Amino acid sequence: MKIISWNVNGIRAAMKKGFADFVEEHQPDILLLQEVKATRDQVELPFSEDDWEIHWNPAEAKGYSGVAAFSRPGVQSVELGLGIDQHDREGRVLILEYQDFFLTNVYTPNSQNELRRLPYRQQWDADFLARMSQLNKTKPVIFAGDLNVAHREIDLARPKANRRNAGFSDEERAGFDHMVAAGFVDSFRYFHPDEPEHYSWWSYRAGARPRNIGWRLDYFCVSEPLMSRVKSAKIRPEVMGSDHCPVELVIG
Repeated sequence: MKIISWNVNGIRAAMKKGFADFVEEHQPDILLLQEVKATRDQVELPFSEDDWEIHWNPAEAKGYSGVAAFSRPGVQSVELGLGIDQHDREGRVLILEYQDFFLTNVYTPNSQNELRRLPYRQQWDADFLARMSQLNKTKPVIFAGDLNVAHREIDLARPKANRRNAGFSDEERAGFDHMVAAGFVDSFRYFHPDEPEHYSWWSYRAGARPRNIGWRLDYFCVSEPLMSRVKSAKIRPEVMGSDHCPVELVIG
């Protein structure tokens, strides 16, 4: 089973930049999208909907945030959000239940310039991990998406210059530490523990992407008991259409 996660930075914009060709070429069994910036009725998909079970969780604010999931395997149940109103207004979580695992699509809040939203982000991290840990007591969990943090110095091109910037603050990195301590494995680093220069987001400024001055913000985190089924975890930097590139997990 191939699962792909991608922050498309606006699904309607991505569809004008080869989104349908990407889906046709990569043939995911499950496709998770973040930052769709649209409601379901605003999107005319460029492929047959008969092939997919489609789930959508938009933000209340128009043109902001939102997540969507496309699944070929049947989904047993779906939850929109974490069940906490202050978080769920922004359309950041979809929890899909399959026969032998939960799959969560997540778009983690950005702490913003000067870390203005860091206190909220820390509450989010705690509440999100609590929900994933609760699910993990029932069956294994995979959570995937834009987590808006580069966990280690190896996960961004210029760690020293970004030490107190959003996405690389000590507090956000500690939040990821807590996820690891709770038994969730960063699947890409499991297969590529010390390989540098693997990023999934690049600024649009100053030719950052051609120069590979980026950050690894997009993840598949997997419950330890499920890691024995994971065959590969990859980043697809060659795929254009957003400031993020897709990340991929293959499980047996």
